[in-house]
Amino acid sequence: MWNRMNFQDEAAQLINSDFRDLGEAAHKLADHVLKLGGLGFGASFFGFFAAVAAIYLLVLDRTNWKTNILTSLLIPYIFFSLPQLVFGVFRGEIGKWIALVTVVLRLFIPKHYPDWLDLPGALVLLVVVAPNVIATTFREDIVGVIVCLVIACYLLQEHIRASGGFRNSFTRANGVSNSIGIILLLVYPIWALLVIIF
Repeated sequence: MWNRMNFQDEAAQLINSDFRDLGEAAHKLADHVLKLGGLGFGASFFGFFAAVAAIYLLVLDRTNWKTNILTSLLIPYIFFSLPQLVFGVFRGEIGKWIALVTVVLRLFIPKHYPDWLDLPGALVLLVVVAPNVIATTFREDIVGVIVCLVIACYLLQEHIRASGGFRNSFTRANGVSNSIGIILLLVYPIWALLVIIF
């Protein structure tokens, strides 16, 4: 009986020791990721949220955000802020097939092609057919960041004007969600500019 209790105590101590080692390894991994990734990791993280916010604003435009704002500018914004992994998937064979289906539907069945597919189809076509200079060099450089910053500033200014002022853009029921989405568009290029400058 004592042998069994000693074995259980030793097993519990070994398992606790292993969990402590795992915790220390996870802490070291997080420290190393932050040291190696640093501000650049934050830029890719904010780029992902900016792309999601731009897609959210596109969806809002097709549902209840009926203003005269040029929301087609969100397509180049998404192009320049899309994370590299997702961009690579759409740049490959999957994107080519989606672009082919989009063009075939638009050409041969235009009456049954929904209007809300125009902008997502344009995004996929832009990703697939963009030259490498734009798709790799400009996307990962200050040029893409400045394009995103200009688009975000323009959309914020137009949204405030369409809402009837700064206060109305944050007090109307649909204005708050649109304002938050557009402000999220501003976070990525500002952070990426800081990363590039420093």
